[in-house]
Amino acid sequence: MPCADGRDMQEKQLLNHTADKEQRPLPGRSNHAGNLSQSEKKLQEAICVLLVELCERFTFFGIVCNMILFCTVKLGYHNYQAAIVNMCFVGTSMLTPVLVGWLAECLVGRIKLVCICMFLHFLGTALLPIVAFPFEDIYIDRRHILHTLTKREQKIVFYFALLTASLGIGGIRAIVCPLSAYNLEDCGPKELLSFFNWFYWLINLNSAVVFVSISYIQQSVARNLGFLIPFVSLLMAMITIHMVRGEMIYKPKTDSSLLTTFGVIASALKVCCMRYHYFSGGVTNWLDHAKENYGGQYSETQVESIKSLARLFPLFAFQILYRTCIMQIPSGYYLQTMNSNLNFSGFVLPVAAMNVISIVPLLILVPILECINSCLFSSKDTGHSPTIYVVVGQLSAALSMMVAGFSEIHRKHFPQVEQTLSEEVLLVSSMPCFHLAPQYILLGVAEALVTPSCSLLSFRLVPERIRGISMHFLTLFNGAGCFMGAFFVQTAHAGTQGNWFPHLLHEGKLERFFFFLASLMTVNTLGFWTIAHRYDNLNQEYTNEFRGSLPEEKLLKHEKAIKHYGSVLESSPILSPMEKT
Repeated sequence: MPCADGRDMQEKQLLNHTADKEQRPLPGRSNHAGNLSQSEKKLQEAICVLLVELCERFTFFGIVCNMILFCTVKLGYHNYQAAIVNMCFVGTSMLTPVLVGWLAECLVGRIKLVCICMFLHFLGTALLPIVAFPFEDIYIDRRHILHTLTKREQKIVFYFALLTASLGIGGIRAIVCPLSAYNLEDCGPKELLSFFNWFYWLINLNSAVVFVSISYIQQSVARNLGFLIPFVSLLMAMITIHMVRGEMIYKPKTDSSLLTTFGVIASALKVCCMRYHYFSGGVTNWLDHAKENYGGQYSETQVESIKSLARLFPLFAFQILYRTCIMQIPSGYYLQTMNSNLNFSGFVLPVAAMNVISIVPLLILVPILECINSCLFSSKDTGHSPTIYVVVGQLSAALSMMVAGFSEIHRKHFPQVEQTLSEEVLLVSSMPCFHLAPQYILLGVAEALVTPSCSLLSFRLVPERIRGISMHFLTLFNGAGCFMGAFFVQTAHAGTQGNWFPHLLHEGKLERFFFFLASLMTVNTLGFWTIAHRYDNLNQEYTNEFRGSLPEEKLLKHEKAIKHYGSVLESSPILSPMEKT
């Protein structure tokens, strides 16, 4: 009995120590928010995170929406060069959150790093209205100041502004508003899908406002309002400062990181190669070589977590080509729209406003899908598997590429007319731009189905401790899709001597590029369909097989039944002899 009492006392101390560790604030912070109740603080934190997210997306879409128009008309780039710049900026903005997240974990403090990223973001967004937006001159205190930057100086400042803005975007997404900050750990599959649906619904509603307002500002006489983007960046910085002072910056768990993930993979490869050369191993999975009892350097819990993450790599890989197709909206589709008739009853539509057509399906489908799920399925029933949505969405993307090819053939049958864009007269097809609406709608349907479903799968099918890492990998592969799109554009232009991605669309064969993407996307969809059954069961607990390896997690899991801890620990077949002692 004294031994049992001693063990109960040790477990209670461990439970109290774990609870205190989770509630402990970041070093160097004050108790400024101590007077607020816990529920009020959580609500305020959620509102601040959402506002920062919306402000960041506002500035991001404001940069992207007319970049091709500026690069072609003002900097004199060819169409393929402008498309590559746009896709590389989007891809870099997706990759920088992973880099900044690693810096925050290993080298620089989170608070210091978020201040640096806020400064970089404001610097980039402040330089872009001066350099990138189509200003010809500036008026200050009734004095007329000529915009005398040369093309070379414009390009240097333009790329510097894009780089600093993308680094700032990375810091905001990784530190201030990661998905982990929304406290989704206790949500079931249905609640998670609902969250991701409405989360991306809000983001796309925000982008619709940007594409209509900012694109018109950049393209019309109201150019000085282009400084609205750095103003939103400043507003975002003020909200972030309030979050820092109120101790609202999310601090993730430190028991798993990108370094641990890559370390497990490297250790497994190293031991696997050694055993291949000298003797054969009896492991069921090659990642098991990273475990300590097989000659590696990592615990069983860490390796089992990475094994569950590795099961998602095929899902991530099949998103690369899909993201390449989605990137045709601000590149290939944008060029088609720019070379079509934008006059609508005497009003010249902004080119980027056509992007709203791709957003409308998502804004309509999300409420409909939510109503169907709430009416037809119970709270315990997840409804259809998310993989079905992914397959249908990818088929819709392939069909969109096919329709874009036929639309390009149809567009060139119309006679050419003159059209003024950003004070430049261009020869464009007289085909109304609304004839391109079907391809935008199909990509919008694809995005409404694929993105929330992939986020759900990436978040749900891994243990809680590495869900942030899983979302990082999904972001990495999405960024790779942007760079893959830039690679396809460069290869198609160089391989066909500009015929597949021409500078003058009526003289080339842009439709062949779209047909090429459509064929690749069809094969990609069939490939994912063959492995989709691996991700059907969202109710399976992927962490049961090794969660017992951590004493702290087991104690927290059975917090309400402390008196039964002894029997649980003794009867658990998962604990190693060392852990039982």
